[in-house]
Amino acid sequence: MLLETNQMIPVTKLQKELTKRIREISETGETLYILKNNNMEAVMLSFDEYEYLHNLEEMFEQMEIKTMLEERLSTFNADSNKAWDEIREEV
Repeated sequence: MLLETNQMIPVTKLQKELTKRIREISETGETLYILKNNNMEAVMLSFDEYEYLHNLEEMFEQMEIKTMLEERLSTFNADSNKAWDEIREEV
């Protein structure tokens, strides 16, 4: 992933400029990458971007569940079903 250096900030500098940086993220929608000991440690992004990513995650989860259900239903055999009372009697 290629990142522009102006989108990266050391955590110590962020501590001093937090309010300013939050305002910038809110106004521009640009993501801010936070460095700790010159390693990528965290990411700050606008709430709209977070909400979008969260909705995508939910959508992918629903698609995964749908795929699992379709696979299970494709091999479903109603003739092999047992009534709950039969199962309780066997136990």
